[in-house]
Amino acid sequence: MNLTDLEGYDSITIQCHDNPDADAIASGFGLLCYFLNKGKKARLVYSGRGPVSKSNLLLMIEKLDIPITYIKPTPNQPYRVDGLLITVDCQYGAGNVTGITGEKVAIIDHHQVEIDNVENSLILPSLGSCSTLVWKLLKEQEFDFNKAPGLGTALYYGLFTDTNQMSEIRHPLDMDMREDVVYDNALILLFSNCNLSLKELEIAGVAMTKYTFHDTHKYAVIMAQPCDPNILGVISDFFLQVDVIQSCMVFNETGDGYKISVRSCVREVNAGELAAYLTKGIGSGGGHYSKAGGYVSRSLYEKQYGELPISDYFYRRMEEYFEFFRLIYADSYEADPAEMKVYTKKNLPIGYIKADELVPVGTPITIRTLEGDMDLVVEDDLYIIIGIKGEVYPNRREKFERSYRTTGEAYRLEDCAVSADYIPTIKNRENGQNMLITAYAKVCIPTGKVSIYAKELDCGVKVFTSWDKEKYMLGKPGDYLAARLDDLHDVYVIERDIFFKSYEEKV
Repeated sequence: MNLTDLEGYDSITIQCHDNPDADAIASGFGLLCYFLNKGKKARLVYSGRGPVSKSNLLLMIEKLDIPITYIKPTPNQPYRVDGLLITVDCQYGAGNVTGITGEKVAIIDHHQVEIDNVENSLILPSLGSCSTLVWKLLKEQEFDFNKAPGLGTALYYGLFTDTNQMSEIRHPLDMDMREDVVYDNALILLFSNCNLSLKELEIAGVAMTKYTFHDTHKYAVIMAQPCDPNILGVISDFFLQVDVIQSCMVFNETGDGYKISVRSCVREVNAGELAAYLTKGIGSGGGHYSKAGGYVSRSLYEKQYGELPISDYFYRRMEEYFEFFRLIYADSYEADPAEMKVYTKKNLPIGYIKADELVPVGTPITIRTLEGDMDLVVEDDLYIIIGIKGEVYPNRREKFERSYRTTGEAYRLEDCAVSADYIPTIKNRENGQNMLITAYAKVCIPTGKVSIYAKELDCGVKVFTSWDKEKYMLGKPGDYLAARLDDLHDVYVIERDIFFKSYEEKV
């Protein structure tokens, strides 16, 4: 679905979730600007306990001139709108949005799917904010942001607040929006410095005295009273300063679910991955290596776990996470060929770039992929490989020339990748230039001369590879642990579906 699919109605009502936050207001404002620019009769509304009262939101609405209206339907006075009703940052029929009716309904949201019977739905739960999704939709329509003063600031602030001041940002599109949108930094500072009330200060103080600490794995779990999600970040940041705590998670109840904040100060725990683990199947989570966050849907949780107290679930899930994964450090680990089989790469075309043909040697670059950002400095023997799922990894000339033959053909994503949810980009960190990696890549084909040892994993592993000693590759049961035949210390993980598409057993 895109915005042109929703232009068939002259009258359009955009509804935020009840008691809206900055992300709901910003994303609703973005849709409002678009449809007003198209000459539609559009308006932005919300409902809930009462009109917006938080000081940062009142400032946001005032300073950015956002025309948003509070409505309060009652059982005796149901609310009906003409034309199209769009629920934004929420899903029509869900528990966090007051029911109003329209001739046609659409959903634009970034939370876990709860409502699946609305035809015009665009729900991307992997995104950190609904503002990012609306920005993406506007960019696809080449919307002129100059026609909507304040919109860039609103969208930036929506992402800023929903990702705990960008510390829990997790998707490359979130990062792209953060770097692309033009915003007023003075207003962002003003809004941010009006975000904590005395009551919330008290909530943070109480939470810091009530925690559970796991001595073996050095993590803490903290339950806080209901409060603004940013307060959870304040609490978790404080706990990470305690000398014996290496990671922690803080959670609290919201109207329709639970918010979490996760922190880590050790390389063995990726906070973004831990947040995703805690919310898997019942919400969404992710973020940076050291800071992350997430959300659990109450309805999905109760459907899967019944009346189990949420605190018991989080305590149990945290313990499972730390018990689940085996740590492998490539420098000290040597694969055992007796436990593995030999495989060769299939002759499937993939992509490559010789890095110094794109930017000069010595240039610092960031490769942005769905798996995260990879920071490198270009050297004369650095090659960048694009795998069959759009995954990206570095290679050196000596290994590249032994493993692949080049064809000279230009790379085409549709010919060489079986799927790609996000097209990787390369950013020149010296001048800020962004380049789509697929626009510069060429085709190479495995020679079949280089083989690997591999075995299926029967447990989770975290592998610190020989080329990255600070961040690990995650392997789940069913994935494959691989090692080069000529270097048993060069161990890494290959996802199960990629493994079977890319490798075949050597007979």
